[in-house]
Amino acid sequence: MDITTAQWLVDYHYWANARLLRAADGIDGADLVAPRAVPCGSLRGTFVHILSAEWIWRQRWLGASPTAMLDERAFATLADVIVRWDAEQQAMRAFLAELDDAALARPVTFTNTRGVAQAPVPLWQLLMHCVNHGTQHRSEAAVILTDLGRSPGDLDMALLLRERATAG
Repeated sequence: MDITTAQWLVDYHYWANARLLRAADGIDGADLVAPRAVPCGSLRGTFVHILSAEWIWRQRWLGASPTAMLDERAFATLADVIVRWDAEQQAMRAFLAELDDAALARPVTFTNTRGVAQAPVPLWQLLMHCVNHGTQHRSEAAVILTDLGRSPGDLDMALLLRERATAG
């Protein structure tokens, strides 16, 4: 994978995240934390899980091995999630800005949150995993938002392509 493609995938990731967060804007706090039939338990849990995955993977790419994901209870409101996510997005983009094609091919080793050392994996594959992981959980968040009458609309990559083509 080349760096331009990697940056484009991350652009898509944050574009889709922004659509979800706009749809959730103004959501009642009870709806944010209400139990849902999704793996992360609630809309807040889902948002924090996506954010936490971005954070933990970036930390691993930088050579750290965090022992835990972010605790969703640290995010009382949607605004709290957005503030942290904005900071993570800036950090992720800054990280990617320092890379080149060769850096994307470098193997990353890390210890998972259970303390188990993992086999080396090229950075580009882990970046792809991070974006794909976000896609899975965004779909779950989109279902919750749609059930609440706040559909984020289409999250297809093709929509972003059309938007960019139209914008010139």
